[in-house]
Amino acid sequence: MSRSGYCDDCEDLALWRGAVARAIKGKRGQAALSDLAAALDGMAVKQLSAGSFVAGGMCTLGALAVHRGVPTADIEPDEPGDWVDRDAVSQRFNIAPAMAAEIMYENDEYHGVETPQQRWDRMRRWIGANLAQSPQATEPKR
Repeated sequence: MSRSGYCDDCEDLALWRGAVARAIKGKRGQAALSDLAAALDGMAVKQLSAGSFVAGGMCTLGALAVHRGVPTADIEPDEPGDWVDRDAVSQRFNIAPAMAAEIMYENDEYHGVETPQQRWDRMRRWIGANLAQSPQATEPKR
């Protein structure tokens, strides 16, 4: 199991994917994605890490935490990549648990070799693809 809580033997996968889609398209999800786009675009160094929020290098939700001024020390995994309480994460960021898990999964679980810059690019594209706002809001600002 990873930080997101996803595992290979997920029951009711179709229901879960529906929950993820609704969370992303909902008002709170879209607000979070808009803030995430601004957070990533505002980073001086466009790099993301996997496995923790800010303690072991900044992940996507870590960038959101910094942008919103949200503390993460008490929700950081004990070791990078350890499972975290997605309900606590969702409450901290005011997003649905399904969206919290999905963002952590997308950030952490890319199967391939990528640099921190490539992770930033991939996550920024993912955010832009899921934003329902104007086209200029979906384009990364370098």
